[in-house]
Amino acid sequence: MTFAGLATFSSIFLIGSMLLTWVVLNYLRRKAILDMPNHRSSHAVPTPRGGGLAVTPLLIILVAVVFIHTGVTAISHWLMLAAAAGLGLLSWLDDRHDLSAAVRFALQFVAVIIGVFAIDKPVLGGIVPIWLDHVLVVFAWVWFINLFNFMDGIDGISGVEAGSIGLGVFILALLVPLPQFIGLGYIGLGILAIMIGFLIWNWHPAKLFLGDVGSVPLGFVLGWMLLDLASQGAWVVALILPSYYLFDATFTLIKRALRREKIWQAHREHFYQLATQRGFSHARVSTMIAISNLILIGVCFAQSETPDWMRVIAAMIIVLSLVGMMVRMPVKGRSEP
Repeated sequence: MTFAGLATFSSIFLIGSMLLTWVVLNYLRRKAILDMPNHRSSHAVPTPRGGGLAVTPLLIILVAVVFIHTGVTAISHWLMLAAAAGLGLLSWLDDRHDLSAAVRFALQFVAVIIGVFAIDKPVLGGIVPIWLDHVLVVFAWVWFINLFNFMDGIDGISGVEAGSIGLGVFILALLVPLPQFIGLGYIGLGILAIMIGFLIWNWHPAKLFLGDVGSVPLGFVLGWMLLDLASQGAWVVALILPSYYLFDATFTLIKRALRREKIWQAHREHFYQLATQRGFSHARVSTMIAISNLILIGVCFAQSETPDWMRVIAAMIIVLSLVGMMVRMPVKGRSEP
């Protein structure tokens, strides 16, 4: 695809996201579908929830268009996309009716088991038997879906994270234009464009929230992209791009599990939430994460002779530095809503 083609492609999804999110916002307001603040919330006023009604259909269309353009005919890939759409429907029902955790997790496992066959090679590079590779991938993918959902707690954060991952995958496809990366690169660029359009409405102070209907399918598709990258040998990129989300969610989960708390319940213990509780705005914290993600992208594509282990260590230093800034920020008084 030429530069003009890429610009047109991304512009269509950016403008489509901006306009469709506006339509969804008006629908949510008209139907009074609101996220009411409580003691676990990071917002102070009732805010429409369900922006994923715009993001998820565009995400499904994006992946379908790329599959068609790149000649993907394998039924496994189309079933994976159908599973993403199914998760979107399930998550909208959850947004509206609060489904039980058991139902959510069971159907997420079904979707991931369907989707795992859309990853053509062993993710762990053949160091374990293929059946064990699949089992580990299933659990890792379900965890990624949920961590992406858990981390969607302040204005702009999920749009920043998904857009950053999309940008990183697109840059990889530009720098290493191999057939196995081209399609993923188009999807990454499209996700970046969709997220920019959505952030116009979701940046602080947010006019609406993504909701599970957006964060769960996004986590599913991003998880597939990253696992597919790892299966193609780009495991360092797949690990580094989401490393802040991976660290924050996993560390917080382990801490809560050791205290025997219900890990699936909403809370305000993530590092980014601690920063907002210390008086810093959602916009400032999301901007810090965006800047750190751009640095992580730079680490991914440092000089080719840089050993992989050095890239991973550098990424961890960046993530820990970000976390350190969040928890050591001087208290500025009451956080902005």
